[in-house]
Amino acid sequence: MDYTLPIYVISVAAELADMHPQTLRQYDRLGLVTPSRAPGRARRYSQKDVSTLREVQRLSQEGVSLEGIRRILDLENQVAALQSRVAELSSELAARRVHAESSRVFAAGLAGDVVTLVRGQRPRARSQALMVWRPEPARTANQAYTRAP
Repeated sequence: MDYTLPIYVISVAAELADMHPQTLRQYDRLGLVTPSRAPGRARRYSQKDVSTLREVQRLSQEGVSLEGIRRILDLENQVAALQSRVAELSSELAARRVHAESSRVFAAGLAGDVVTLVRGQRPRARSQALMVWRPEPARTANQAYTRAP
C-alpha cells in the first residue's frame, strides 16, 4: 500500500490518530497537516498524514506549542528533502567516479613501468615516455568519408 495515498475520510483518520475530527480541521487550518481534497472538497488523509497527526499529538502532550510543532514539522520536511538530495548527489558522484576510472590515461615511464596520468596531462618532455591512448569507436560507412570540422 502506498504510504502517501489519500484514502481515509476525516472520521477514520481522527479515530486512527485518536483525536476529535474538529481537531483535524483545526490542524488543517493551521497548516500542521494538509490533507488532499476529494471532489466536493472533502478531506482525504493518507497514512503519512495519520502518522504526522500522531506526532503532533505527542509533541503537544510534551508541552510544545502549536507554532513550535509547525516549525518542527517544517524542519523535519527540510531534513528529509536534503537527505534525498544528498542520496541523489551521492549516486551521481559514484557514477562519475566509475566513468572517470574507465577513462584513465596511462603512459610508459623511463624504466618501462606504467604511469597513470590525469586526462589532458602529458608525460615530462625529457622522459621520452610513450603515450598510450584508447582508439575512437568504429565509425559507420557514412561517418568514415565525412571530414570532421
